[in-house]
Amino acid sequence: MNPAQVAKDKEGTGQTETQVRTIPVARGDGIGPEIMDACLHILMEAGARIEPVFVEIGEKVYQQGHSAGITPETWEILRKYKIFYKAPITTPQGGGYKSLNVTVRKAFGLFANVRPAVSYAPVIPTKYPGMDVVVIRENEEDLYAGIEYQLTPEVVESLKILTRPGCERIVRFAFEYARAYGRKKVTCMTKDNILKLTDGLFHKVFDEIAKEYPDIEAEHWIVDIGTAKLADTPEQFDVVVMPNLYGDIASDMLAQIAGSVGLAPGANIGEEYAMFEAIHGSAPRHAGQNKANPSGLLLAGVMMLVHIGQGDVAERVHNAWLKTLEDKIWTYDLVRKAKAAGITGYREVGTREFAEAVVERLGEEPTHLKPVHYAGKAMPLKFPTTDVRSRRMDLDGVDVFIREGTKTAEELGRLLEGLAGPEFQLVMISNRGQKVYPDAMPGAYCSDSWRCRFKVAGDDNAKITPAAVRALLERIEGAGLEWAKLEKLYLLEGERAYSLGQGE
Repeated sequence: MNPAQVAKDKEGTGQTETQVRTIPVARGDGIGPEIMDACLHILMEAGARIEPVFVEIGEKVYQQGHSAGITPETWEILRKYKIFYKAPITTPQGGGYKSLNVTVRKAFGLFANVRPAVSYAPVIPTKYPGMDVVVIRENEEDLYAGIEYQLTPEVVESLKILTRPGCERIVRFAFEYARAYGRKKVTCMTKDNILKLTDGLFHKVFDEIAKEYPDIEAEHWIVDIGTAKLADTPEQFDVVVMPNLYGDIASDMLAQIAGSVGLAPGANIGEEYAMFEAIHGSAPRHAGQNKANPSGLLLAGVMMLVHIGQGDVAERVHNAWLKTLEDKIWTYDLVRKAKAAGITGYREVGTREFAEAVVERLGEEPTHLKPVHYAGKAMPLKFPTTDVRSRRMDLDGVDVFIREGTKTAEELGRLLEGLAGPEFQLVMISNRGQKVYPDAMPGAYCSDSWRCRFKVAGDDNAKITPAAVRALLERIEGAGLEWAKLEKLYLLEGERAYSLGQGE
């Protein structure tokens, strides 16, 4: 079959791509090769206008000395073709190995992670028959920046990084996705009651951008109770946009309660590049047994086809897959759930047999499950961001982190008050985020890392100069104390841009 011959006329919908696209494909590790072969068989039989070019990533490449599991040659291929269809890989245990997924996401600016979680009731056993949620997860920032330090022998530190452009892009993406796919509501989840600056920025940007989409309902939840509500009543949610870590946790949870993590796809989208994958791992203990469920990777392939303008083929594949589920032709993972639920009448098949069953149903639509239609799903991928770089920032003080394992908080506080000098005054000392000087609460445990806050003495902020800060550090060093880190405290356009210590 000539793939170009099956192209349908979808004028004006963004689904007019008839050119054959070269797609880098990684067969991965563990169950990866067999599920990827099954998926490619289905896609090509459906008339996908793609030409796979295979690349090697994962365990073997790690063991060859490439710390991110990818070779320079593969990087060049990905740069050239811009789309990556990837099976699960195995990362060797032990130190020195970087996450390939995180590396690729950052290298190609894949800022949006799209993870649908859909229940297939009444076909697949689930407690949540009305569930149809899409998590839009910020994909580059947050704690996944991976910036960590050993601050003192007792204390390690990880930096949570959020940027205004990063927040704006993912929030706009979520609203545009909702509009393109006919979704009615976008929910933001953060922990800004505690993380008032980082998560606070995400929430603030969400509220600002939501006003530009009056046709879509917008709401915000604190992430702990919000995730609990997702787990309890997912049918009340539609599109959920979250910072990186929360989105990773919530999307896996949703995939599991929807029916199986094995059914869940993931898309990593940037302005020019994209990567499509299943969200599950390589499951090496099941490798080579012709039993793994290829559905998550297949649905990622469906998302890939929509992304490259081949929604006609995506629709054909997705509906045939739904018809296969509906006909109770299932792999072992779904059979296991069926047995637990007392469901009968299924036919258990292997990976290859499942793929053939989908191919046999190409051109059919489900009768009990809702058919899918991908016409008109094009959406923008480049979004404007607010330029805030010229906003005025004034220095308001410094936090000096001191390593000291022998003195009490009271002893350290009295010593530092004498070292503050004419420019500064010691405002407070905290330990593990708890104020311990002055007026410490009794029973507070203290590590060997102390955050010591110095503010300007008097009202003249002009005294806080780089030279004054250096002089303060020299006095601290001269007293035999070791400072491990310094953070400047700023006012942004006159507003405090740092968290307060208790009692300030």
